[in-house]
Amino acid sequence: MKTFQKILLLSFVVLALSACFNDQDDTFSPASNTEIGDFIWKAMNAYYLYQGDVTDLADDRFANQTELNTYINTFNNPEALFENLIYNRPTVDKYSWIVSDFEALEASFAGVNKTNGMAFGFFIDPDPSSNKAYGYVRYVTANTDAANKGITRGTIFNTLNGTEITYTNNGGSNTIDSNSMNSLRQDSYEIGLATFDGNTVTATGNSISLTKEELTINPIHKVTTITNGTHKIGYVMYNSFTANFDNDLNNAFASLQTENITSLVLDLRYNSGGSILSAITLSSLITGQFNNQVFSTEEWNNKLQPQFSADELTNKFRNTTRTGAALNSLNLNKVYILTTGRSASASELVISCLRPYIDVVQIGTTTEGKFQASITLYDSPNFSKTNINPGHKYAIQPLVFKSLNSVGFTDYSDGLSPNANMTLAESYNNLGVLGNENEPLLAMALADITGTGRFVQDQTRVIPSIDFKSHSLENTMFADHKEYLFK
Repeated sequence: MKTFQKILLLSFVVLALSACFNDQDDTFSPASNTEIGDFIWKAMNAYYLYQGDVTDLADDRFANQTELNTYINTFNNPEALFENLIYNRPTVDKYSWIVSDFEALEASFAGVNKTNGMAFGFFIDPDPSSNKAYGYVRYVTANTDAANKGITRGTIFNTLNGTEITYTNNGGSNTIDSNSMNSLRQDSYEIGLATFDGNTVTATGNSISLTKEELTINPIHKVTTITNGTHKIGYVMYNSFTANFDNDLNNAFASLQTENITSLVLDLRYNSGGSILSAITLSSLITGQFNNQVFSTEEWNNKLQPQFSADELTNKFRNTTRTGAALNSLNLNKVYILTTGRSASASELVISCLRPYIDVVQIGTTTEGKFQASITLYDSPNFSKTNINPGHKYAIQPLVFKSLNSVGFTDYSDGLSPNANMTLAESYNNLGVLGNENEPLLAMALADITGTGRFVQDQTRVIPSIDFKSHSLENTMFADHKEYLFK
């Protein structure tokens, strides 16, 4: 069913809920918190995956609009109301969110973000008595401020705006101090450079000032072919399932076709999600022999699931891009996929949904563990972007369904683990060069492909890391409004 039709079908739910309510005045501008809250509650009541588990979202929770308004007005702002409606935030729903500017959210989904080009994380001091943390650069986007100033993968920094970075442990979870986080949110900040020998971080005394600008980042970070004897191995590093770059992805696979590659290493180690249709497209590019077979199915909340037919809840492998171009599929029966804890959502969907069909060799560390998908809901009669309330720019991005692969596998909240003997964590003092044969994770894949033996790296001590989300698309698996749900 077309998504628009799905939303129209859902409208009766909202209308039923509103039948005993007085109509809101949708001409009021700017919108009041009550008006915005009314949208949030009704959208969550209709769509939220865990609606049946949240007492305040029950269909009979409020007898009339007055009672609902009274409830809404107990919260100081829309964000507080939305948070109150989330089911078990620490463990079950870590991923639903609200934004006050849906235009910025849409730009992020299109790959547009304010960035200096430096993708990074943190690791904690190996000394257990220390509360210090250090930044490390995962990769740098070309033609950005970070690239122009000489920052590369493996760069270490120990200060932000002249202040040492520290961390705290809250319930087993490490978090960076608030001053450092505030610095990173600024348009410009200074990093103090350091070195790391595997045991000790040493400041160099040098620093670099970085400035963000709004950029559209191509998620296809690197595509190359490695020749090793009779083996021609394609390598693709893909950092986000961004719909606007599906044609670029198809072109990248065309180049691999031309090279007549015999094996493929897909690097998703830093890819934390994005468009489901892009995930289907990527999976179809890797294969090609399963066109129109079941890729995944959807499990919505108990109110919505019965409204859809089995076919409407099924997503299938495809042979064209979203613009209709033929896919340059490789027809492979085996693929190597590199992962870390940063690999999430749509990345995990690719791994899970390919496994029933081909041999997926996962190398690296266990993934995030996110199997739920979200959609953007707006303040309009059917929660689409048609006839949207002009009085505000709030939108919500709640989880709305679980994804299952063709054999019903889902609920992998603990993540997807690497194959046996294929676990390998990144070492912050030896990250290697992405796409280079000697880069540790890629080297392990190449050793297995060529039969030259397992790549071995000392894993006697793995230093814990601390993640940092640089934009809203991270850890997201969303159903594309125009191409996936609205098709």
